[in-house]
This record gives sequence, C-alpha cells and structure tokens, in this order.
Amino acid sequence: MSPPPGDQPRSGWRLGRGLLIFFVLLILLNILLSSSLTSKPSSVQIPYSPTFLDQVKAKNVSAISTKGASVEGDFRSDVRYPNSQAEPVKHFTTEVPEFADQKALMGLLEEKGVKVNATAPSEGSSWFVTLLLYFGPALLLVLLFVWVMRRSAAGMGGAGGIGAFGRSRAQRVEPSEQRVTFEDVAGIDEAKQELSELVDFLRDPGKYRKLGGRIPRGVLLTGPPGTGKTLLARALAGEAKVPFFSISASEFVEMFVGVGASRVRDLFNQAKQAAPAIIFIDELDAIGRSRAGAIGGFGGGHDEREQTLNQILTEMDGFDPSVGVIVLSATNRPEVLDPALLRPGRFDRRVSLQPPDTAGRRKILQVHVRSVPLAGDADLGRLAATTAGMVGADLANVINEAALMAARRGHDAVQMADLHDALEKLVLGTERRILLSPGERRRTAYHEAGHAIVAMLTPGADPVRKVSIIPRGVALGVTLSAPEADRFSYDRSYLLGKIKVALGGRVAEELVFEEVTTGAQNDLKQVTELARNMVGLWGMSDVIGPLAVINEDGQMPVYPGAEEVSPATKQLIDQEVHHLVEDAHEQVTQLLSGNRGRLDALAQGLLDHETLEQEEAYAIAGIRPAAAAGQTVSLERGVGPEPGSIAAPAS
Repeated sequence: MSPPPGDQPRSGWRLGRGLLIFFVLLILLNILLSSSLTSKPSSVQIPYSPTFLDQVKAKNVSAISTKGASVEGDFRSDVRYPNSQAEPVKHFTTEVPEFADQKALMGLLEEKGVKVNATAPSEGSSWFVTLLLYFGPALLLVLLFVWVMRRSAAGMGGAGGIGAFGRSRAQRVEPSEQRVTFEDVAGIDEAKQELSELVDFLRDPGKYRKLGGRIPRGVLLTGPPGTGKTLLARALAGEAKVPFFSISASEFVEMFVGVGASRVRDLFNQAKQAAPAIIFIDELDAIGRSRAGAIGGFGGGHDEREQTLNQILTEMDGFDPSVGVIVLSATNRPEVLDPALLRPGRFDRRVSLQPPDTAGRRKILQVHVRSVPLAGDADLGRLAATTAGMVGADLANVINEAALMAARRGHDAVQMADLHDALEKLVLGTERRILLSPGERRRTAYHEAGHAIVAMLTPGADPVRKVSIIPRGVALGVTLSAPEADRFSYDRSYLLGKIKVALGGRVAEELVFEEVTTGAQNDLKQVTELARNMVGLWGMSDVIGPLAVINEDGQMPVYPGAEEVSPATKQLIDQEVHHLVEDAHEQVTQLLSGNRGRLDALAQGLLDHETLEQEEAYAIAGIRPAAAAGQTVSLERGVGPEPGSIAAPAS
C-alpha cells in the first residue's frame, strides 16, 4: 500500500533538504581546500642583479627552489622592498638570466650556506589534490543537475530520472473524490441531454456493444467563456463515477522537443489502464490550431506544438473505443482547430453551449444561492430577467458580489437591493465620487440626455431604463438602454437604432456647445464596430451585397487556399461604413434639433437629481414609454451580434 498522500511531500522535502545541505558543504570544502593548497606566502619580485646576489652575499637567503629559470626563496630576516614604506616580506621570486654563470652562482650559494631545491613546491601536490582542483567543480555541477532532475520528477508524481519530463501532468480525480454532478449544472439542459448517453455507456458499455453501437471517441465542447464547459465535463465524470484525467492543453508543450508528444502518450496510457475513464483537455486551441499556413494554403514544420498535435491525432485514431476511454475537450475558438481533429473517428460529436435564456438563468441563480441566505424580498426571477446575455460565470459573480455587499452593510441576509447594486457595479462599474467642475458636469448631463432622447424617439430602439451622471469606472455618466426581452436575431432597423443612440451624446454636445470632446470615444468605437459588421459581415449593404468579406473580429479573412479581399472591395467597405454612419449622424442631428426643449429639460433633470429611473426620465422628457411596465430588462454590456445596453461614457 502506498503511503498517504500527505506524507510524500514531507519525506521528499527532507531528502531534498539533506541533499541541498550536502552540496553546500561540499562546495565550501572544495573552496577551502583549493585556497589552502594553492595559497602561497606573501612574496615580492626582485631583480636578479644586484638585489638577489647582494642578499646571497649578505647571507640573508636561507633556501631557494628552482624550476627552470624561475627561482623562489626565503630571506633569513624580513626585507623591506622596494622602499622603506613597503611591508616587510620574507618570501621572494626572481628570474636567472640565460647568460648568467651557473657554476659561479652555485659556488656562491654553497659558500653562503643556501639550501637549494630542484623542484618548485607546487609540483609536490598529491594526485587527489589535482583531481579535486580540476574535476571538483564539474562533479558538483553534475550532482546538482541530477538533484534538480529528481526534484522535478518528485513534483510530477515521484518518478525519477530525466524521463520524468515526459510524464503527463494531468490531474487524476478518483470517483470517490467527484463532488460535481448534473444537479450542479443548470441552464444548459440541451448539452446535458447530449452527454447523458455517455454516462450510460460508461456505466453499462455492454448495452451498446451488443447492438453494434460505438460510443463517440471524442466530444468537443464549444461556447463562449463562462458557459460551463469545464463544469459540465467534471459533472459527466461525477455522474459516470469513473476516473477523470484533467489537463490544460498548454501543459503539454515545453521548450524541449518531443516532451509534449511523450506526455500525450503517457496520458492515454494512464487512461487505458484506469478504463473506463474520461480524459479532459481544456483550451484545446492552444495546441490544436490548424497546421495550414497562410501562404498558398500550406504550412507545417516540426515545432513542438505540431508534434504534440500529431501525437493526439495518432492516439485518438489508434485506441479501441471498446476500452471505455472518452476524450472531452473544450474551446471557445472552434474555428481555428485543425480539420483533422474534427473528422469522424476523433472528435465525433460537438456540443455547443450558449448563454442561457431567462429560465436558464433563473436555474443557475438557484444553484449559486444554495449556500447564500436570501431575504424575503429577493426575487431571483426578476434578477434573471435583468441579466440577459450573462453566462453562468457572470451570474456566480453577481451572487458573490451581492453577498460581500450585504456583509459590508451589516445585513443578515442578501436583500434585493444588494443584488441590484451588485449587478450595477459589475455592469456599469463602481461609483466614483469625484468633484466635477460645473461646466464639465453640465456637458456630461447633455451628453447622457442626448443618448436618452434619441433612444426614446427612435422606433424600435431599446427603451431607456436609467440615466445617470454619477461617474462609474472610466465613464463620467451612463445611459442604460435595454431590450424588452431576450433577442436572438437582429434586423437592420434595430441595428441602425443602436447606432443612432450611440451617436446621440456626441450630437448633443455639437448642438449645445458647438464643440466635441473625448467623451464620445466609447460611443464611436461601438458605432464603428456595428457599422462595419453590418456592411462586411451581415450583408446589410446594397453595394457590397449579401457577402461576408470580414471576420467576426473585424479583420479581412485570409482562409487557407483563399485570396485576400481585393483592394477595390476594401475601399467599398470603407465608403459604405462612412456613408452609413454619416447618414445616421444627420438623422440624429435633425431629431435632437427638433426636440431641443426635451433635451434641455432632461439635462436639467439630471443636473438636479444626478440619477433618473425609467419613469422619471420619460416624464421629464414629456414622452410616453412605448413599452409597457414590467417588461424584462437587460443590463448586458457590449454591442454587436449580442443584445446589449448602450453604456455611453462621457469621459
């Protein structure tokens, strides 16, 4: 039986600490021995003549050692050299010139009683000292490298040796440790239904085999970030009660070539030995990007990422589905994956997770409030209606922020006001109590009033829910225009209405102050994005026609084997975008010019009250809301293909 998991790090640390102390002592010993064996007494270089000869004649030289022409020796008494201020020395060195009379010198040394050695003291060192001096540092480096490798191997599961780099770093979760089930996943019922048969197969594979059925080898979970892909994979393992191997795709790739492929092989081998089991590879696009290049449709190479991808393809193509190993992967960018991954026999099934509808959001909120005490006025249904477009991660953040806010306010339970304030804080930003000058405050009021008046008077535009000139985040003010219900498709008139509302703040500044500021920066960014997508992505331009000539990120598409968009088409796109925005700008100018009284009244109301709710804003502007009271409200941020509010900063 293996030792308890808690004891392994402690014993490994003791062993590693002992080795480290040993290496430190060995290095210190090597330094001390080297310095003691190679150190020489303090000496001075003196000339052969007259200094050396004079000291010999004066019988002040006790002994010398020679090696070739080099002479080392000791004075009988200390000598100050080269001047009287120098420290006295007893050891000297000199060089005997070639033309010197060796016989006469030897006779002089014998006459004065100087002891002569034929070899220098440094050559008398033992073979051990020589070995230690020349090979000691290299040996220390080798031992240190071995220690580092063993420590790395211990951190990866206890396997020793350099081969430990090729071991999989996947986290294995046993069935007894699985605490997440399908009951913890809400709002994505369609995805759960598609994965339910995988649970049945892992529990009873014979039920499918006797009818000739083959369970999918791989299931690819796709969807925006935060929709619950990782949570759904963990819930699948919890329902099936099988081992769960979880790893991020980026953990396969290292600086050493071949390590990623080795880790893939090891991961699949571990899963086969533990079968039935689930392998979960998160963020698959980190290694699964298309191998096709942008030049002529060909790419390739032998880099580490591509070798890792090839190994995954080989493993998924080679293992027998009857062993009971299912590969789950998650990505929010399926369009960049290599086609070889998506073909039948590898990732046979694709499960798409989308942002939940109102009913789904309510179920998600109910899951997240299990451990949160709610006050009697907390209405999750109303909160779900005000969070259109939010995903599970966003809703979890709202509940957590509301709990923190309720704790700061001293509440015993989370109230509806806490939920509402937490939602506004996350969507609009934290309120900033900064002191604005009267002129800047007035300009901000007209900017936000311009957004609101255009939204109130534009047919099909989202109703105004709130207007405020209290600074939040980077914005000096905000106008909240929200759809009446969840929307899943958008017509041309609706998108044009969003462009007009976004331009309302800038046009109001132009009319009232006859000058523009940087406050419309975010508005113009939204306008440009919407107009460009309408022209080049959604086919809403009569000149371009029903063609998609840009990608969702707004760039010109360069697909493998396809040509770039022609320069003439690029010019047409720019012209159409400019025409669309200029036409909307002219209409907004006419609209606000004809309703200047309403604009002034709403701006003054903002200056007086700072924040106006829907009923107050419409009443001050003298406009009757087209939408009936009690309809759903969305606080979603952003523009483009998703429904959302126009949060127009005036900074």
